[in-house]
Order: sequence, then C-alpha cells, then structure tokens
Amino acid sequence: MPVRVTNKEPYQQAYYPPKPTGLTCYMRTSFIWQCFRFVAINVKMIKLMARSHH
Repeated sequence: MPVRVTNKEPYQQAYYPPKPTGLTCYMRTSFIWQCFRFVAINVKMIKLMARSHH
C-alpha cells in the first residue's frame, strides 16, 4: 500500500526539519561529551568482540 503524502509543496514550514534544541547543539559540539561517547562506544565494541571470541 503506497504512503500518501499530503504536503508536497516545497518551502513551506512543514517541509523543513525541526531546529535542534540548545542542548542538542551543545552535545554535538562539546569536546568532553564527544570524548565520553567515544569511550562508551569503544567499550561496547570491545565487549561485543570479547563475547564473539569466547
């Protein structure tokens, strides 16, 4: 069943994605937060690899 799009007109308000909040912008640009996320993702990958190698 095809999806029916009601608003196809470009340059209308509903056409654009929502603007990120201040907290979202801070999280994307914060060096400390990015370092924390880097470590967290690497720990997840190490745990995943450790489980797969028995």
